[in-house]
Amino acid sequence: MTAPQRVSYRLESTLESVNKAEEMTDQIAAQIGFDEDTRGGISMAVREAMINAVLHGNKYDAAKRVNLTFEQKGREMTVIVADEGNGFVPEEVPNPLAPENLLKQSGRGIFLMRTFMDEVRFRKGNSGTEITLIKRLQGNDPDRQEAST
Repeated sequence: MTAPQRVSYRLESTLESVNKAEEMTDQIAAQIGFDEDTRGGISMAVREAMINAVLHGNKYDAAKRVNLTFEQKGREMTVIVADEGNGFVPEEVPNPLAPENLLKQSGRGIFLMRTFMDEVRFRKGNSGTEITLIKRLQGNDPDRQEAST
């Protein structure tokens, strides 16, 4: 069993940071072994979390940052996106599939995160919101095979 690998970044509240986070996500997911389709979903989920952090959380405030952390534990990839905004209550976000919301331009970020990731957790802290996104690599587990031999 290998030790968890973790790397963190402190990014500015800009759309450039959103793009950078999406690119880093794809690279890290590829290194872990996710296929191209799965990587696209993971990258989209992280992009949505970053957009929410930059736009809704930090409101493009140049003094505020977004903390982005990637962690690999065995066959599991965890991405944590934390802003420095006022926070929100996920249950109060309107359902994007409700008839009155179908044609709206925004409001699908949390839905997309939940669609593409195995787990999505929200935690409101004193200084912002933290979103934890978890994706597990499917298929044979080499660690398990080693343990059984």
